[in-house]
Amino acid sequence: MDIAVTGASGLIGRALTAALVADGHRVVPLVRRSPRPGEDAITWDPTAGTIDAASLEGIGAVVHLAGEGIAERRWTPEQKIRILNSRVDGTTLLSTTLAGLNRKPSVFLSGSAIGFYGDRGDEELTEQSSPGDIFLSEVCEAWERATAPAEAAGIRVVHLRTGIVLDPSGGALAKTLPLFKMGLGGRLGSGRQWWSWISIADEVGAIRFLLDHDLHGPVNLTAPHPVTNAEFTKVLGKVLGRPTVLPVPAFGPKLLLGAELAQQLLFTSARVLPSALADAGYAFATPDLEGALRAELVR
Repeated sequence: MDIAVTGASGLIGRALTAALVADGHRVVPLVRRSPRPGEDAITWDPTAGTIDAASLEGIGAVVHLAGEGIAERRWTPEQKIRILNSRVDGTTLLSTTLAGLNRKPSVFLSGSAIGFYGDRGDEELTEQSSPGDIFLSEVCEAWERATAPAEAAGIRVVHLRTGIVLDPSGGALAKTLPLFKMGLGGRLGSGRQWWSWISIADEVGAIRFLLDHDLHGPVNLTAPHPVTNAEFTKVLGKVLGRPTVLPVPAFGPKLLLGAELAQQLLFTSARVLPSALADAGYAFATPDLEGALRAELVR
């Protein structure tokens, strides 16, 4: 199959591209520049609202992972607008373009996040749960709504509500490992907040599964066994053979990152279950946290 991918150079995009190529697919990245000589790529510019629509004709599937990094910098009012617009504008451009093609893709897998659910304490959350009321919830709702033109045109649309992706080469785990390796890791605040995670292997595996299975709408990309931050801390310390006795007071990350960003990124509690994937028969490669961390750190 010919598969177009936005965000192909990102953490998930790199791993997904490698897996799809190994599966025998042709992967065509969408890039925000002119393709180099001989490069198999499609040009687009979400900010300017331009895209090479002709090159998307006949593409079998589109996986949309692009967007401004959530934790790239402090959340000034301007940065929050950039975060929102980078998702809504890019998704709207893709969705309307795909809807207008003569030879449309069969499926559009569009990024989203478990930030959709907001701060929910110990409540178990499935794809049927209501949205939260924090900034990230608003972003995810608008992000998902932007796929409406593609869905109206008969394209199967899936919203990839991704949790904390565990990959030692990037993301949250890469930022956490140095402190834990030095024996300086500890729970954040009370540690009671639920962290819903997924290994990079299962993130990629679930996306590949969704390309071939007839699911649509929101799908939680999280492992079946979410853990509290305190449990995450304990297990990571165990895997690394390091103590985790130094709790991190909430005010520390809030001073470093800004109060709102730190609260929503580190202290929000979302106990998310992958009900749609489980019901569809997806078999997780690493369903438990200790096994996932050991597999990823060995890899």
